[in-house]
Amino acid sequence: MTFSQRSRSVFKAIAVVLALALPTALAISSADARAGGGFSSGSRGSRTYSAPPSTTTAPGSTSQFNRTYTQPGAGMNSAATSPARGGLFGRGGGFLGGLAAGFLGAGLLGMLFGGGLFGGLGGLSSILGLIIQIALVVLVVRLAMSWWQRRHSPQAAYANADAGAGPGPQPNYRSGLGGLGFGANNAPLEIKPDDYEAFERLLGEVQAAWSNEDVAKLHTLATPEMVSYFEQDLAQNRARNVVNKVTNVKLSQGDLAEAWREGETDYATVALRFALTDKTVDRNTGAVVAGSEQPGEATEIWTFARRPGTGWELSAIQQTN
Repeated sequence: MTFSQRSRSVFKAIAVVLALALPTALAISSADARAGGGFSSGSRGSRTYSAPPSTTTAPGSTSQFNRTYTQPGAGMNSAATSPARGGLFGRGGGFLGGLAAGFLGAGLLGMLFGGGLFGGLGGLSSILGLIIQIALVVLVVRLAMSWWQRRHSPQAAYANADAGAGPGPQPNYRSGLGGLGFGANNAPLEIKPDDYEAFERLLGEVQAAWSNEDVAKLHTLATPEMVSYFEQDLAQNRARNVVNKVTNVKLSQGDLAEAWREGETDYATVALRFALTDKTVDRNTGAVVAGSEQPGEATEIWTFARRPGTGWELSAIQQTN
């Protein structure tokens, strides 16, 4: 009887938790139905795994990417993150690697067969010999590494070569686009008023193409990677027999977080706060199954990319925390 009562109490508690969590889950799903699905998706070149600077529009932190084709270290200074080991201390052995292996092997053989540095003195002597040999190897390796590092220490000018190049606080900048302000940036890439207009235009056109499930149009507005994510999300909507409609998109405020150039590709990461009407309807009846007809607001971090002779394309969408 006691066990039965406890079971009922546990089930009641679970039911209460689910009842409280369900409205929150529904609210999240309806709010995340717009293009991008509420995920952080895409790539920011070598800065994919670096958080963009906070701005007035998005003063909080930015979510890491849930979906990205960029692998950690790709396009970055891989020598600093996972240095290749070769030569004297090479992963394949190298001079000191072979020396250490020789010492260690000699000690192991001495322990097993009574030989080595203290051969013929018995098992205990062999073990002591192995310990002494390992200590000698460690000492030799440390001395050699210390000499090698002193000889190949980097020049001080290298450490300060990029001083001041990193992003700093972004002063407010009025672009003149309907009074919406964008933050200035000291990065080498200059973002002009025409670029801001392109960002605002892409915000509306991407949402419209998403709502119309126009994949061909999305290919002209976003990178192939982003289009692949849109296609996945649209396929899930079709499987659930629903369609997401995002209308009345209007940019409220935008701030440039950072802009830079990698090779021939320009990147610009912008914080966008925009109004929208976001609803998901049944594909057959048109009945609203999530969201509402009431306008809402969203804040996201969009990254745009541009190559020579082409316009800006959406390269990434990140959520704010």
